[in-house]
Amino acid sequence: MKPLPAGPVLPDCPGLMAALYPLLSPPQGPGWNLAELHDLVPDGTVSVAAAVLVGLVPRSGGTQVLLTRRTDALRQHAGQVSFPGGRVEHDDADAVATALRETCEEIGLASTQIAPLGFLDPLATITGYRVQPVVALLDDDYVARPDPNEVADVFEVPLSFLLDPANLATHTLDFRGRPREVLEYRYPAQRIWGATASMLFNLRQRLEAIA
Repeated sequence: MKPLPAGPVLPDCPGLMAALYPLLSPPQGPGWNLAELHDLVPDGTVSVAAAVLVGLVPRSGGTQVLLTRRTDALRQHAGQVSFPGGRVEHDDADAVATALRETCEEIGLASTQIAPLGFLDPLATITGYRVQPVVALLDDDYVARPDPNEVADVFEVPLSFLLDPANLATHTLDFRGRPREVLEYRYPAQRIWGATASMLFNLRQRLEAIA
């Protein structure tokens, strides 16, 4: 894994490190949003451990967030915008190892191009996963090589856009017979919603809490 730079990790986001759980102290417990899923996830559902990589790219015009769009042929979440990631495998040492492995498999980034920084709060999903977001700094000269079986597109969105409350909307959907509110960013080029939007919202909340 690449070493961290001296001084602030991202000059345009100076509070980032204070907002994250340290790598040596990952958050415990269920997802921060579990209460909103109390009647959507069947009782006794086992939470499957998963991890995603929230990749931050330092650019001259400001920090960017790396996202992917899944192919339309996938069985789950086809065509949706997501972070690279997936289920924790038995030989993964921890959530960081899972996020790095999945990022390599999905978009071809080597661990030497990634510097893990810390964790956001885990997120519970209606499909029974406990997703651990791993925030990391990416080399700005990375070249994505997406797996065509999983990833249709790799793109970046300005962090400043995602941290602006004016760009986040709430929509009400009918799910399993009852209304459910989901988050969605008003981004013109891609639909960023659901679990991905919730993790980005959690990043904003944590930054606001230490401001």
